[in-house]
Order: sequence, then C-alpha cells, then structure tokens
Amino acid sequence: MRRRRSRKQASNDTSAYVMGALRQKQKWHQSQNDEEKEKYQQVDVEKYFRPSRRSILNNRLFDYHFFNPYFGKTYSEISLPAFFLDTPENAILYYFSILQEAENLTEQLIGGCGTVGWAKTPFSIAYNFFTKDYKQKIPYTTYVASFEGVGHTNLIKLYKLPNQKADQPTRFFIEFETINGTATGVSAFEYYYGTISIQKEDGLYKIDNINLIGEDFLCAAYHGWRQQGENVVDIEYGGWCKLIKKRLPTKRDDYVKFIDIIGMNGNNYRFVFVQITNDTDVLVSQLIKRKQGSTWEETKIDPTKCVENKES
Repeated sequence: MRRRRSRKQASNDTSAYVMGALRQKQKWHQSQNDEEKEKYQQVDVEKYFRPSRRSILNNRLFDYHFFNPYFGKTYSEISLPAFFLDTPENAILYYFSILQEAENLTEQLIGGCGTVGWAKTPFSIAYNFFTKDYKQKIPYTTYVASFEGVGHTNLIKLYKLPNQKADQPTRFFIEFETINGTATGVSAFEYYYGTISIQKEDGLYKIDNINLIGEDFLCAAYHGWRQQGENVVDIEYGGWCKLIKKRLPTKRDDYVKFIDIIGMNGNNYRFVFVQITNDTDVLVSQLIKRKQGSTWEETKIDPTKCVENKES
C-alpha cells in the first residue's frame, strides 16, 4: 500500500513534468581540469547564443474544420483517425502538429494580443496519442498543467535512434521550440530536446514515454570543451578510458554526427551525436563492431567509471 501511494503522488507532481514529458536535468561530468579547459577553449562563441533557423516538421496543418467537432469534448469522448497512428513517425508528427496550436497561458505568464491558437482544445485530442500505461503515469490534469506558460510548439528535429531491438518501443530523438508567455508580457522562445518512445497498442502506434531536457544558451560559450562531440570522444573515451587507437574523420548527415574510432582492444566503436540548437553535440547512441563481427550493436560505456577507477 505504501508503494502505491508513492507512485500516485509522483504522477500528480506537476513539477516533475514539462509539456507532457518527464523533466530531466542536463548532466555534466565534473572531471574537467585546467589543462582540458585551456586546450579546448572556445574562440567563436556567437553560435552558442543564436536561435534556430530550421523549418518546422509539425506542419500537417489543422484548421477550424478539424478542431470544431472537438470543442467542449473531454479526451475520453475523442477517437483519433487510424491514419494518425499507422506508423511511429506519423504518430509523432501528427501529435506535434495538433499540439502546435495548444496554449496554456496564465495571468502570470502572458503573451500574444488576444486568442492564441486553438486555446486548450488541442490538449484533449493530443492526450489520446498516449498509451494506456503512459496515461497512468501522467493523468490528464497533470498533462495540461505541465504546459503552463506555453503558447506555441514547433518540432524542429526528429531522428530515429539506431540499432534498436524489435521487442522494445521504437525510440526517437526530438528537439522542439516553444513560444512562452512571461511575467512582463513579452513572449520568449525556449528549446527542449530528449527522447520519445513509440509502442504498438491495439494495432496502432502510440506514445509510451517522453523525456525532455531544457536547453541553456549561457553555458556552452563559457565552459570548456564538452559541447563538441569530437572533444568528448577524445577526452572522455581516449584520455580517461584509454580506448582510442585512432579516431577516424567525422561523418555528418545534417545535424547528426557519426564519430568512429578504432579501439585499443581491436573493436570498432561509433558515437552518434545530434547537434541541438545551442550548438551543443548531444551523445544519443554508442555502438560497437566487435573484432570478429560485421554488424554494429548497441553498447554502453560510462567514462566516469574510468575516472573513478583511476582515483581508487
């Protein structure tokens, strides 16, 4: 009984959620010495301060003909068209296209000059993109409250994570921008990134989990080397873990970086980074191709363990 009460309290804690997702903090390793700071000091820092110029992906536009039948209805009275949920990608793109015009501005967090979007009607539609399990984790009232201050949402990056197991939810990296109300009434942009998991339920693809981290635009310009994937690989996996025999030239596919190394142990490793709006490279996948193998497999190397082993 005690555990059940604990879970119920956690699911109703609106501070734990942001825009329908579990809120996570940015993690920075503390092992950075003066030599590392000096070696990788940034010179041109302007890129770290600038907002996105990317085209939006949630552009499946919905006008009043779509929203009108849903006015005044609760989420339990709404059924989604099956073609919204026929592929994992469609589930994400239709979800964010509907959510784009949702707003939850308040008397304290204001913006705009009248009605914004389709007000709160999109929330009751978007909530039905969730699996039954995810609805259990985040009740509808908590879901809507987690959007407090948000007036508009634009999905700008969507990347299917590599080498996933068929019996697990399909995971994607996402990044989106929001336009938020403020206490001064001057609307402001915010950026978030994270992962979204899609699970098949009753023959349809639905959202089973979302984790988000807010982006900071006053960190990368002033604090060392961790914003560039090549530096992370060289220092953490090379300097700390002594894993690198040779790092190969970086390959890029738009905002995705692939950094391959030949390991000291004869295995090949691939580190996949996504470059987010504040120009930080976020590590989203680690892969290994073993000496005797021909395919990439998922792996997990924690470089902080290498530092701990040195100090012990």
